[in-house]
Amino acid sequence: MDYKKAGVDIEAGYKSVELMREYVRSTERPEVLGGLGGFSGAFSLAAIKEMEDPVLVSGTDGVGTKLKLAFLLDRHDTVGIDCVAMCVNDIACAGGEPLYFLDYIACGKNIPERVAAIVKGIAEGCRMAGCALIGGETAEHPGMMPEDEYDLAGFTVGLVDRKDLITGEAVRPGDVLIGIASSGVHSNGFSLIRQVFDMTEASLNTYYDSLGRTLGDALIEPTKIYVNALKNVKAAGVTIKGCSHITGGGFYENIPRMLPEGARAVVDRDSYEIPAIFELLKQKGSLDDKTMYNTYNMGLGMILAVAPEDAGRSVDAIVAAGDRAFLVGRVEAGEKGVSLC
Repeated sequence: MDYKKAGVDIEAGYKSVELMREYVRSTERPEVLGGLGGFSGAFSLAAIKEMEDPVLVSGTDGVGTKLKLAFLLDRHDTVGIDCVAMCVNDIACAGGEPLYFLDYIACGKNIPERVAAIVKGIAEGCRMAGCALIGGETAEHPGMMPEDEYDLAGFTVGLVDRKDLITGEAVRPGDVLIGIASSGVHSNGFSLIRQVFDMTEASLNTYYDSLGRTLGDALIEPTKIYVNALKNVKAAGVTIKGCSHITGGGFYENIPRMLPEGARAVVDRDSYEIPAIFELLKQKGSLDDKTMYNTYNMGLGMILAVAPEDAGRSVDAIVAAGDRAFLVGRVEAGEKGVSLC
């Protein structure tokens, strides 16, 4: 009896590290100290000397049951982007610049080529966000997980000067809401999606004219990363008063998180075009509007609150970053919450 016969292939682990090495290197920043393979990742914080009151912000998240889709499609090179996005978008909401990222992959069996494909996506997400992939862990769990399945989670740390923290405390009635377009359903609500659509090869490979692609392609589209859009808004001299990452819980849970007491967000549903994937999901599942807006981003992955005079500059800055932006509503006096009209 040996460890391999018990289900853990150490040699496969070594091969995984070698296959992912080039992807990890592609994310390096000047602050990264050391290389891949150490017991920990090291990152210089010399930049904090330039700040009045440096604050570290952190976030952790996973991809959730969207991974079931990756298993069915046997496509593993985009879920890493989802994992990074779910973490870095959260700290960008606080005004933070993501510095570095770590991943955790738990699998029933270490298949080096598949692990490398996952890390390739993680590295791509890190490059999009401008953060370094400085470490991670691939854990083999024989007998605990099926051999052809895995789970994926990540953790990121960012930096912001306290005066630049986005807390929502400055949001006032009269401020305007700017929505930044999503790429689709992102990484939330897949437990419901898997009930609405048949999760079979035939169903996922079905082409829909309204989508302009197959259902599988539309659903696995990775989560948008908004770090550069928010950086551009800040660089344009705009103070972002409030920021909400529209994830699980949709509009109803996430938008109020950026509001102070006595402020209510009013969102105009006709102010932008809702992507076809949501209309298809609503139709096929016979889902009502409350369920849709309480579960999905409905085409807006991030919503900002800014002063009315900053609206134009904000939209221009977001567009310059390569994203689409819309004036989607306003802040009114009232009970803390959100109204859709």
